[in-house]
Amino acid sequence: MTTSSGNTYLITGGSGFVGSHLTDALLARGDSVVVLDNMSTGRPANLAHHAGDPRLRVVQGSVLDELVVDELVHECDVVVHLAAAVGVKLIVEQPLRSLTTNIRGSEIVVEAAHRYRRKILVTSTSEIYGKNSAGPLPEWSDRILGSPDVVRWAYSTAKAVEEILANAYHGERGLPTVVVRLFNTVGPRQSPAYGMVIPRLVRQALTGVPLTVHGDGTQTRCFAHVRDVVRALLLLLDDDRAVGGTFNVGSSDEVSILELAKLIVELTASTSGVDLVPYAEAYGTGFEDMTRRVPDTGRLRALTGWTPALSLDDILVETIADARAELAAPGR
Repeated sequence: MTTSSGNTYLITGGSGFVGSHLTDALLARGDSVVVLDNMSTGRPANLAHHAGDPRLRVVQGSVLDELVVDELVHECDVVVHLAAAVGVKLIVEQPLRSLTTNIRGSEIVVEAAHRYRRKILVTSTSEIYGKNSAGPLPEWSDRILGSPDVVRWAYSTAKAVEEILANAYHGERGLPTVVVRLFNTVGPRQSPAYGMVIPRLVRQALTGVPLTVHGDGTQTRCFAHVRDVVRALLLLLDDDRAVGGTFNVGSSDEVSILELAKLIVELTASTSGVDLVPYAEAYGTGFEDMTRRVPDTGRLRALTGWTPALSLDDILVETIADARAELAAPGR
């Protein structure tokens, strides 16, 4: 655990999956947190265990509300911009909302950080790399994108604009910025509702329905536990040498999605089978995917010494236990 800076952190999207875990970590070390979340994908329950803590304030509102963002950034010492439209399913189904949130919302938050000279950590995504299936991918890898009328690449471009904006404010106006690209962060509290693969497969296995794997299942991904990711974020926030840099954050433990589904069936002792679903059926005609996505985290490791502490098995065991508890809760 890194030591408290005594700062007050504004976390946009702080009631969401990653944001709530980051809030936990900051409060645990003695910092104060202000959360701004419109609760579209965040959940009040994610922070309910902090009820009554005077060091946490939760504001229900949008990063598109310039007055609210201005007021909260002014009140805080450091900004962590997590609010975004996330998940392949949501991005495909609501492309305009995704673009507006990810471009205009980021512009408003970064401008406010500059206005009050606040350090800002901007969370980007491995989607930046597009169809580049080489690997492991360092931060300077080429972006390989398809046509702009494919929604997935519009999302990738929106996040690239966010990065470029942060870098421009740093380079031209001296704003202390850190950009992180997250690769498939998973763990407790992650919702299956927006196309996140592990929560979806786990709940399918636990409820006895077929696990749906898109395409032929040979595509590979790497999954990092949210606690490992939060530890990386804290290390970067606390290290002035990170300012102006862009960092991949993720695991290099590579697994095919078909192998992942079979492992989940085994760990849950499920009777479910595995169904292969064509991409067109899952996401509509024209959807494009990449065969491999593996991060090179050498830059992060060289600066901070960070490496993941939790394995894929650790992630799945904890996620399965969390899903079992949620499915057994009253009212489910």
